[in-house]
Amino acid sequence: MKIALKPTVSATIPVVLVIAGCAHERELEGDRTEEMISLLDTAGRTVVATIAQHLPKPVSGTYIGSGKIEEVKALLSGHDAKEVVLDVQLSPRQQRNLEEELEVRVLDYDELILEIFAGNARTHQAMLAVELAKLEYTRGRLRRMWTHLDRQTVGGNSGSGSGFMTGTGEKQIEMDRRLVKKRIQDLKGKLDEIAARSDRTVQTRKDAFNIALVGYTNAGKSTLMNALTHAGVLAENRLFATLDTRTARLHLEAHKNVVLSDTVGFIRNLPHSLIASFHATLSEVREADLLLHVVDSASPVMEEQMQAVNTVLQTISASDIPMVVVFNKVDRCPSKTVLAAVRRRHKHSVAVSALNGEGLDQLRATIAEVIQNKVKKIKIRYPVTDGALDAHIRARAAIHAEDFDGDNVVMTISGDERLISELTAHPQVVVGGKAQ
Repeated sequence: MKIALKPTVSATIPVVLVIAGCAHERELEGDRTEEMISLLDTAGRTVVATIAQHLPKPVSGTYIGSGKIEEVKALLSGHDAKEVVLDVQLSPRQQRNLEEELEVRVLDYDELILEIFAGNARTHQAMLAVELAKLEYTRGRLRRMWTHLDRQTVGGNSGSGSGFMTGTGEKQIEMDRRLVKKRIQDLKGKLDEIAARSDRTVQTRKDAFNIALVGYTNAGKSTLMNALTHAGVLAENRLFATLDTRTARLHLEAHKNVVLSDTVGFIRNLPHSLIASFHATLSEVREADLLLHVVDSASPVMEEQMQAVNTVLQTISASDIPMVVVFNKVDRCPSKTVLAAVRRRHKHSVAVSALNGEGLDQLRATIAEVIQNKVKKIKIRYPVTDGALDAHIRARAAIHAEDFDGDNVVMTISGDERLISELTAHPQVVVGGKAQ
């Protein structure tokens, strides 16, 4: 399949897009093409031509076949394109060989995603995380660009005695590898410090019921966050508009201490280096009491996008956290019948439009029900003189009855599993008796 598109007059880089995959993936070709065009637009590129390659297995040296390479050359020349982008992950050797054959820059899927993340990083933490991921990607792709340097003098002129020669010669590429390795170590150290601070921040919210929004990029998580909390989070109709976690209080009538967090969007085949680099951000997901999986119900590949999100959740050990599936953008959903069929497979699901407010009351009620199901009613007894414990209980629990028995407070309360566990283990608290 070959699609020639009219060149667009803009300041963006004109590229040829290669959709490469196995024959059984043909039915997804159109959707993959649309997603790649959107990604490239986000990355400041215009697709001037698209070509597809279907092989039983990739060609070891170039991924695509020699005949397809010749077709790509013709498209490059005919459309004056400056780059070639493939929607797959290339090995360093495949990428290098393609660039030698095509004589233009070749980007694979991972490099494109990394470039988009780099362009959207705004906070210090996000910038460090993206830099680390890019260096991890680049480490295997450093090229022998300095082969003319047979010998490398380090520390000064070897003839003066102030420097030293590196034996048979240290190549520039080897120096670069060491510099990259050192920078990776430095970045990991800095991100570990940030992660530790982030973990402490999450720990300070142990008293709250923590909800994390997860979902495919551009599913509408930030718009939903704003609709539920009026947090003013950046919400744009583009991929990866925000890479940083935002938290805000979610006000529910029966539950006062609920915190909602918006997290980075996911995508199919999210590079593992990015998942590792965004450890601090994703801790919001791992430590959540409830996940709201936001799904773009207007997408023709919503089920594939849902699976991509579930795959990332498994990768970060968050797949066992209770989840409510939120089918967003129902005002734009092309088939209510298909949506209804998908919803039947998800017990706790809600259909909403974060943009116009449809279904938001039902979503709040569903969240409240999940929280209520985690609440238990118990009777406790503790010393009236323990003011800190008394304040902690009053801040965390719903008090149904209160009395005094000598020097002890006797209460009937409702609390979540975490609070009940804390009180059961507390040496000053006696838990028991029939709760009235």
